[in-house]
Amino acid sequence: MFRPPRGTRDYLPWEMWRRNWVIDRIREVFEAYGYEPLGTPAFESWEMLKLKSGEDIIREIYYFKDKSNRELGLRFEWTASLCRVVASHRELPKPFKRYAIGPVWRYERPSEKRLREFWQADADIVGVADPIADAEVISVAVDALKRLGLEGFKVRINDRRILEAFIELLELPRSLSLDIFRAIDKLNKIGVDGVDRELSKLGVSEEKRGKLMKLIDVKGEPEERLGEVEEILKHSEVGLQGLEALRGVVEYSGRFGFKPHLLLDLSLARGLDYYTGPVFEIYLGDVSISIAAGGRYDELIQLYGGDPTPATGISLGVERIVATLQELGVLDDLRIGTEVFVASASDSVRDKAIEIAQRLRRAGISTDLDLMGRSLSKQLEYANRRGFRKVVIVGSRELERGGVTVRDMETGEQRFIPLESLLDHLSPH
Repeated sequence: MFRPPRGTRDYLPWEMWRRNWVIDRIREVFEAYGYEPLGTPAFESWEMLKLKSGEDIIREIYYFKDKSNRELGLRFEWTASLCRVVASHRELPKPFKRYAIGPVWRYERPSEKRLREFWQADADIVGVADPIADAEVISVAVDALKRLGLEGFKVRINDRRILEAFIELLELPRSLSLDIFRAIDKLNKIGVDGVDRELSKLGVSEEKRGKLMKLIDVKGEPEERLGEVEEILKHSEVGLQGLEALRGVVEYSGRFGFKPHLLLDLSLARGLDYYTGPVFEIYLGDVSISIAAGGRYDELIQLYGGDPTPATGISLGVERIVATLQELGVLDDLRIGTEVFVASASDSVRDKAIEIAQRLRRAGISTDLDLMGRSLSKQLEYANRRGFRKVVIVGSRELERGGVTVRDMETGEQRFIPLESLLDHLSPH
C-alpha cells in the first residue's frame, strides 16, 4: 500500500473544508488592504533560490536536475519568486502590493507541527522605504488573525541593524555577523545554553558571549524600552538607524490599531540572510512557535538584477494557524460542506430530482444528488453521514401537489414546501 512521502500528508474533505475556510478569510483581509494576487512557479532556478538564503535554508531546499540537466529547486518560501518578478518587470507600478497563498517545501525533520510540504500566506509591499510599509504588513497579519477568531497574540519586533550594532560594539568580526544572527535566531528553540555553545563554536570569547546575551535580553513594551536601547546605541550610526525605523513602526502601530500587541525583543534575529531592517514575528501562547513572521529586505531585488528597491513583507503559517484554531475549538462549529442533498423517492421521479438539483445549483445553493440509484433509506443514511443540513425528498405524491418534502437533518423536522417557494426556503437568510 502506498503512503504519502515522509513529511507530507493527505487532507480528507472535512479537513480541506476547514483549511479552505481559513485560507479564504486570510485572502479576504489581504484583498481588503488592496493586495493583488501573484502566481509564480513551484520550482525555480537553483542559483536564484540560493541567493542570500543562508546555509541552514540552502540545506533544506529540495534540489533536482531536469532532463536537460538544468539545476532547479522547489520554492522554500515566496519572497525569492517575488523579487525575480519585480526585477524582470520594471513596469510594475509602485508600490506593488502582492499576496501569494500556496504550498512551499523544505527538507527538514518532520514533526507534528512542521511538515516538509506546508502552506504559507504572504503579503508584501515593494517600493516603500518608510516604516509605514512595515507597519501595514504587520497590520494585515494582525487583522487576518483576528478575522479567524484569534486574540491574545504578541508581535515581537526588532531591527537587524541593532544586532549589527551589537557586533560592532563588541568588536566581533563582521564576517561572523550572519552566523551569529543564525545562532541568536535559535534562542527559543535551543535556549540560552544552546546559543552559548553555538557562539563558542564560532570562536566568540566567553566574555563577549556574556555581553552579547545581556544586550539581546532587552524585552518589553517598545515605548518603555526604546530609550534604554538608544543609550546603548548612541555611538553606533547603523544601530541608531535601526532604532529610528523601530520608532516609526511603533508610531504607525497606533494609527493602524495594533499597538497593544507590540513587544520589543532584541533577541529576534530571523534566520534568513536577506533581512536588512525591521523584523517581526507573531506568537500565540508558546513562544517557541511563531504563526507569522517577516521583515524588510531592501537589497534583495537589486541582487536579482533589478533596480535598487525597498521591500518588506510578512508570511502567515497556514498549518500552524489551522492547528491552533483546532486546538482552541474555533473550527468545531463551522457550517462547512455541501448544504443540500436531493433524494429521489423512486426511479420514476429521478429526472425531476435532477431538474430541481440543477435549479438550486444555478441559484448558488451548494447541492448534491443521488448518482447511484439507491433506495430512499440508503440515500438518507448517506446524507446523514456526509453532514448535509437539508435533504429535499422528491416523491411522486408531493410532486402531484406541486412541491417536495424538505427534511432538516439536524432536528429531524420535515415540511412540505411548494416548488415555487423552495429557493426562498433553502437560501441562507
